[in-house]
Amino acid sequence: MRLTFAPVLLPLVAFVAMPAWGAPCRGQWTVAWASAQMAPNGDNALAPGTLTDSSLRQVVRPSIAGNRLRVRLSNQTGTAPLHLKGASIARALRAGSAAIDAKTVIPLRFDGRSEVTIPAGADYLSDPIGLPVRAFDDLAITIAFAEEPSGQTSHPGSRATSWLLRGDHLGDPAMAGAQAVDHWFSLAALEVERCKAAQLIVALGDSITDGRGSTTNGNDRWTDRLAQRLQADPATRHLVIVNQGIGGNRLLNDGLGPNALARLDRDVLAQPGVRYLILLEGINDIGTLTRETPVSDVEHARLVSRIIGAYRQIVMRARAKGIKVIGGTILPFGGNDYYHPDARNEADRQAVNRWIREPGNFDDVVDFDRAMRDPARPDRLLPRYDVGDALHPSPEGYRAMAEAIPLDLFN
Repeated sequence: MRLTFAPVLLPLVAFVAMPAWGAPCRGQWTVAWASAQMAPNGDNALAPGTLTDSSLRQVVRPSIAGNRLRVRLSNQTGTAPLHLKGASIARALRAGSAAIDAKTVIPLRFDGRSEVTIPAGADYLSDPIGLPVRAFDDLAITIAFAEEPSGQTSHPGSRATSWLLRGDHLGDPAMAGAQAVDHWFSLAALEVERCKAAQLIVALGDSITDGRGSTTNGNDRWTDRLAQRLQADPATRHLVIVNQGIGGNRLLNDGLGPNALARLDRDVLAQPGVRYLILLEGINDIGTLTRETPVSDVEHARLVSRIIGAYRQIVMRARAKGIKVIGGTILPFGGNDYYHPDARNEADRQAVNRWIREPGNFDDVVDFDRAMRDPARPDRLLPRYDVGDALHPSPEGYRAMAEAIPLDLFN
């Protein structure tokens, strides 16, 4: 289905020149929503050819208001340029549905054109459009692929449903018959422009930040809960948090996605408006050390030393950009059947957490371990915070994580 967009363009041109509240201002851009990009593998990847001549609708939720916006598309893991026939944005009728308000459909332009070719390994920003958004509005971004990417660029752990249908459906209000896909593809960020400057918090982490165990289409990760707290208080409504978690991520080695040190520049330091970094990484490094076979005490000590070294690197590089770095203590994972941690793994976790808590190593600390552990068995999650695998929090656990973060850290 092809929709002719020309009738809506002229009013929008006039609207773009003026902020939503009518007074001219010198706008400042900040990220309002983002996802860390990677190459999907296994069941997370679409079958070859799936995206050829197809439209993909993806629903995202900004965590701060703005008067104009632009979309950042990605060909990060592609090995050749990616040609897109077009893209559009509209207000979604609800999360978990492909339905949009057809009256709100706006075509995205790239250097004034509807089509765009994104170089290999690159991101590409759309031209700004005048669409005032509030915090937590559901927005549907539809991408019309002309061809199969040379390498799919994705965020597998979307915890949100996307919709895929053959043909051009940029303005289709329902996308009837579309295939549901619980991943994001080629969609890196939504940026908003505001008259009053925003300050960005980036959450860098693994599946616990990505939201494994949260409700699909429920927006109840710990970062979502923190965003709600920030927007509920007039004193903190200038703060926005974006989630750059990747399931399986590690500090030291690639796993499901590049290691944290390798992706620090793109996922944190390059984000417009970033002022704070919450770092919660290391549980997968500790768990994978002995998942296949035990190792010596020397190897345990070496791992702890390397984790601390990685923390130091991240802190130094972020501070050099004027970013305040907040360390999150590693949650307990005793009883997990995948990593089957023993007393030595727990000793490694305790050693790392001691270093995180020591004054001066981070600019501030959020003690997720203390908030989430079972007082009777401190090497394990509190049962009501455990989704059932002794590793990932439940939605109630994610709420507790968000509530453990003092808002006065961000001042």
